[in-house]
Amino acid sequence: MLAVDGVHVVIQSVTALRGFGMTAAPGEMIGLVGRNGAGKTTMMRTIMGHLAPVQGHIRVDGTDLRTVARHHRADLGIGYMPEDRGLIPALTVEENILLPTWVTKRLDGRQRLDFVYGIMPELKAMRERKALLLSGGQQKMVALGRALAVGTRLLLLDEPFEGVAPALSQRLSEVISALKGKDLAVVISQSDLNHSQSLFDREYIIERGANGTMREKAH
Repeated sequence: MLAVDGVHVVIQSVTALRGFGMTAAPGEMIGLVGRNGAGKTTMMRTIMGHLAPVQGHIRVDGTDLRTVARHHRADLGIGYMPEDRGLIPALTVEENILLPTWVTKRLDGRQRLDFVYGIMPELKAMRERKALLLSGGQQKMVALGRALAVGTRLLLLDEPFEGVAPALSQRLSEVISALKGKDLAVVISQSDLNHSQSLFDREYIIERGANGTMREKAH
């Protein structure tokens, strides 16, 4: 589903990714693990098209992302939950969840919304609240719901547990765990493995933008 091969990314003359590579197959849950500043967010932003690789290839379901404009990548079934949540404060919870479906012709927004509410009923209960009135943890839940609304093939979750109260962190973990084994490929970036290590089929260690040791779960 996802194939990253030898990707180099330069940000303001600083090399942020140095030949990094990873793969994620349908049904797999992959950990992207590294310290702060190691390149985890850079990798996810590059997949989403916010940054452009100067070398290497990224393919999603066989499609070379160099041929896909940033605003068309949701059409490939990629859902993205950024570390900073990226919600629109003046929109309601429901509007934030639906937002990517409005520009993705292949999706039925109402059907995807029902899917999200089925997995995360707490979002339905707060659907009419403005995003700016939510706590940080609640905003993380909404950002996950928005990613699920459009992420039918690949889900990218950047530090989903960072800065979240323990109860909400546990709830996020439950929701993500429920996705395991489906056709969806899930990539989760983490610096702290306390919440998610048991979820992963495989972990890619990233160190200063390059591949460290890969860890695969024993079966």
